[in-house]
Amino acid sequence: MGGARLAGAAKKDPAWADAIQTVLNGADGALHYTEIAKRISSQGVRQNVGANPAATVAAILSKSLGDAESPFQKLGRGEYILKVRLSPEAPVAEADDASAEPSETGALRAFGMFWQRDQVIWAGKGKLFGVQQHGASAVNFAEQLGVYLLHDRERVIYVGRASDTLFVRLKAHTVDRLGGRWDRFSWFGLRAVGDEGKLEDASVPWSHNVVIDTLEALLIESLEPPLNRKRGDNFSGVEYLQVTDPEIEKQRNKALVERLLSKMESRSE
Repeated sequence: MGGARLAGAAKKDPAWADAIQTVLNGADGALHYTEIAKRISSQGVRQNVGANPAATVAAILSKSLGDAESPFQKLGRGEYILKVRLSPEAPVAEADDASAEPSETGALRAFGMFWQRDQVIWAGKGKLFGVQQHGASAVNFAEQLGVYLLHDRERVIYVGRASDTLFVRLKAHTVDRLGGRWDRFSWFGLRAVGDEGKLEDASVPWSHNVVIDTLEALLIESLEPPLNRKRGDNFSGVEYLQVTDPEIEKQRNKALVERLLSKMESRSE
């Protein structure tokens, strides 16, 4: 009976708007919405952050700014602060600049850097797991579309396009002439991650500015030139961290058990 009361009294996650206020209240100044999402998770403000916390935070902020009583103020592109902490001289965004941040993206919607080849099972159905940040739900990027790089350690040895699916293209390189040449890969995708953790359709506004901004951002992000101080204009694709396929861990545990049993049998003989 007492245990049931404890389970029922478990702490519930605060509303997203309250979580955002908590983070901004503890910040030294304005924060980008992606940083707000990271701090909500890393500071334990919410336990359940879903698969795309950055988009959730952006949507909550955008909706709130439509209300004159909103506690938030947008200072610039993607940056927010609490109104009570706003200094009189701080520049603020125009009233019509309150659209949800993800709609301001360029062509690239998600990307992953230096993912490890040996953390993927290349046989069977494609699985390329990644998380937006620690604590977020995993997303399968196997059917992502875009471009990719193959690395031999830090050196780029091949650039390719994934116009069918990312997993199919990468899997082909495990058995072709490049099979023994690469140990890591990076990818830049056109398909964004939806609220439910599924890849959305690749709907991209292909104006020349978007193409130019995207190409610049991709080169800066992949080559990391030392004199570039920023990622590139109009680059709001979200980076995802690789997650090892759970089947790999199962295989390792199974192999360990088999080795232990083999040792036990040899000792008993």
